[in-house]
Amino acid sequence: MGGIKPKECYRGVVEISLYIGEAYKNQGIGTALLMELVKKSEENGIWTLYASIIRKNNASIAVHKKCGFREIGIRGKIAKMSNGIWYDTVLVERRSKKIGID
Repeated sequence: MGGIKPKECYRGVVEISLYIGEAYKNQGIGTALLMELVKKSEENGIWTLYASIIRKNNASIAVHKKCGFREIGIRGKIAKMSNGIWYDTVLVERRSKKIGID
C-alpha cells in the first residue's frame, strides 16, 4: 500500500481545526482567527473549509456558524477521548462565495 494521494478534484477543500486555550476564551480570538483563515483560504484558491467538532462543544459550533459555517452532519461515537468516553462530532463546512463558484 502506498501513501494517500490527494485527488485533484478536492484541491480546494481543506479540513481545519481551531483550538483556543482556556485563558484566551471569550475574547473574540477564535472569531478573529477563523475569519482570517477564511480570508487567507480564499486568497489561496480554497473554496471549502470543513471541521469536525465534538458535539457538546457549543461554543466552537457557535463560532464556526458566526463565521459562515453550516452543519452538514453528525458522526456518532467517532471520537474516543483519553478518559475512554466516546463522543459524537458535528461536521461543519463553509463554502466560499468567491472561489469555486463557476
